[in-house]
Amino acid sequence: MGEDEKVNGAAKGAVIGGVFLAMLGGAGYGVYTLVGDSGEGSDSDTTVQSGKGSGPVGEKEAAKTAKAFLAAWASGDERGAADLTNNAAAAQTAVGEFKTKAYVSKAVITPGEANGATVPFKVEAEITYEGTTKPLAYDSQLTVVRGLTSGKPLVDWQPSVIHPQLQKDEKLRAGAPANPPVKAVDRNGEELTAEKFPSLRQVLDELRQSYGDKAGGKPGAEVWIEPAAKEAPKRTLLTLVEGEPSTLKTYLDAKVQAAAEQAVVAFPEASVVAVKPSNGHILAVANHRKDGFNAAMQGNRAPGSTMKIVTGAMLLDRGLVAADKPAECPKEVSWGGRAFHNLKNFDLPAGTNFSTSFARSCNTAFIKQIKPVDDDSALPKEAAEVFGIGLDWKTGIKSTDGKVPPATGASAAAAYIGQGQITMNPLNVASITATARTGVFRQPLLVSPELDGRTVATAQRRMKSSVQQQLVSMMKLTATSGTAREAMAPVRGSDKGAKTGSAEVGGAGDSPDSWFTGFSGDVAAAAMVEGGGHGGEAAGPIVAKVLNAG
Repeated sequence: MGEDEKVNGAAKGAVIGGVFLAMLGGAGYGVYTLVGDSGEGSDSDTTVQSGKGSGPVGEKEAAKTAKAFLAAWASGDERGAADLTNNAAAAQTAVGEFKTKAYVSKAVITPGEANGATVPFKVEAEITYEGTTKPLAYDSQLTVVRGLTSGKPLVDWQPSVIHPQLQKDEKLRAGAPANPPVKAVDRNGEELTAEKFPSLRQVLDELRQSYGDKAGGKPGAEVWIEPAAKEAPKRTLLTLVEGEPSTLKTYLDAKVQAAAEQAVVAFPEASVVAVKPSNGHILAVANHRKDGFNAAMQGNRAPGSTMKIVTGAMLLDRGLVAADKPAECPKEVSWGGRAFHNLKNFDLPAGTNFSTSFARSCNTAFIKQIKPVDDDSALPKEAAEVFGIGLDWKTGIKSTDGKVPPATGASAAAAYIGQGQITMNPLNVASITATARTGVFRQPLLVSPELDGRTVATAQRRMKSSVQQQLVSMMKLTATSGTAREAMAPVRGSDKGAKTGSAEVGGAGDSPDSWFTGFSGDVAAAAMVEGGGHGGEAAGPIVAKVLNAG
């Protein structure tokens, strides 16, 4: 079937008092309400003229097509509904499976007023599975387009027509899930729920998929969204029958998680992670994003000057700089045919020590060391061997490793200041800060590796004691009198350090990503706000609130 096949599937029935009662096999399946109908209509109100049209679809035409489609859908007439779309094969399957695989026993579908070619509608369905019936109501919308060859008005088929949360190749399903429910608790035994901690919804779904069958419990019955990718977690929409959940202990801290949740909502496209430097335990993961993506653990963006923690460690490790020795910081320096400069072209007086250059985030002080280093693999080695970057971390759920690939020329210079081909996420950067704090890389963990026997990454060597001491002192200076001073001022106590960062990821006119990382006592955190500006402006306040909670 294609978009040009004859429209023949409008639902059959009678309009009585303005309500269209659709029938399926002699039994009432769906009720289709005609908004604005006078009650004096006829069957022709839900049919679409077969003549060709041209130009944009008009509001009246869109409303008529939408009503016919929704009536066919509500009646369970998948063929009729499909023939009113521009992708009959996909639509027929989805509408059919609405009954057979989502177990919808009744559907009341009410269209709203058309807005141009877009028609909103409300679905009030009942799901019946093994004797249990529960309501499922939601709002969605459809758009009517002109058939490319037929010229007929047709519903532009998208999975979201069936349910607004459905994305490409995803499906609506009901039944007994493969994995039993999981009651996740924090390190102190407090229950963690998606209702209380919205950022954890995806995390909790992944924990259930990974450990539901390992931690005991019995599956109940529910309605869920089946993801397109097999490894992705199912997204539960409605619980039909409560299962017997198992209790899964995480390393999260409800208090720190609550602070992280509150902090990220102040900025769009924001993410933060907190870890415990002494053992690598992840204390909090929070995101505030339109797409629902767990950028805190799966993102891969240039980290900007937060990378100077690794670069600084590498330079200190090789004895090329020292915290208390001069490090030239001119306005501009060139390498590989490209000019690099500091923010607003600032420079520092001759004789300024490296610690101050670090605290002021002087790009040129770092890039001027490329020639003395004379080793394009030096930075990748430091990142992997000391900070554990790229060692295939297995945190307990899906996470993305940081990348510090070898680079030459201008790309190598960009890498020294966290640009170029380097990619990180807040989890990676929080771990970098935790490693600097203690001198030892401890792979971040969300749950105990004893649950599934997974291998935890270990770094090749620990940081030299002298390097670690200087690195911590420079981060402390940054927090008290450098670029992180204002953001870190609210953080209680004197044992605190930080590093700011901003990463230009688009054209010259785009706002840079805002990065910030810091530690206070035995808590390290990192945040990123896409397009948030300079590090202390957006990401900084997020980290400060999380550190105070820890």
